[in-house]
Order: sequence, then structure tokens, then C-alpha cells
Amino acid sequence: MRYWLFTEPTDMRKSFHMLSGIVNNQMSADLRNGDVFIFVNKNRNRIKLLRKEPGGLVIYAMMLDYGRLRLPSVEQGAVSRTLEWRDLAGMIRHAIEDPNYRLRCLRSGSVLVCVAVSSYLVVRNRGTG
Repeated sequence: MRYWLFTEPTDMRKSFHMLSGIVNNQMSADLRNGDVFIFVNKNRNRIKLLRKEPGGLVIYAMMLDYGRLRLPSVEQGAVSRTLEWRDLAGMIRHAIEDPNYRLRCLRSGSVLVCVAVSSYLVVRNRGTG
């Protein structure tokens, strides 16, 4: 079994048919070979894995409460990239364990304050309304 990462950000509203269409048409791969196809959204806080199992298609989905998935490097222009299991597990483990990449939003009355925290940057956006 191989793991294939789709390199473009994916709309997480897509389900079985649309994701399998991406696998067939854009990745030029075949779902029936038992490989796992990995899709990540633009914000890198959601991930879906699509696989053909002996009863049909299966989607495994995860939404992070905080953090961002750290994606491996990809060659420019590449549509997909193969991963090892340890790479996939590392992407998720890093997002969960690394406190330097968190996004927290607090709602206080009519003012929304979002703080993006990294080791170098603190951004505060205040809006009224």
C-alpha cells in the first residue's frame, strides 16, 4: 500500500465521487489498487484520506482543533507526491504537539479578537460590529 498526497488545496466539502474524480482525472491514479489518497484543505487544518476497501470506498477525516498540518516539500508543478506511513503520521503528530503553530479566536461581546501565535509573530485583528 502506498500513500499519495494531492498537492493542491482541496475543498473539504468534497466526498466520495468528487475525491475519486480527482484521483482518476488529476492524479492519473486508480483507486482499485488499494493505495491511500490524501487531501488537505487550504488552511491545513483538515485532512481526508480516501481508500478503496473490499466493500467500497472509505473516507477517513480529521479536523484539528488547533495547529496546522506541516506538509512535506513538493516539486514545483507536481500534482501528487508519495509518502511513507511515518511521513503521514509525522504531519499529524507535529500539528498536535507543536504549540508554536496555534490559532485561537476569542469572542468578547461584539469584538472579535484573533491571535495567530508563532515563535516570531503575534497578529491581533480587532473588528467592531
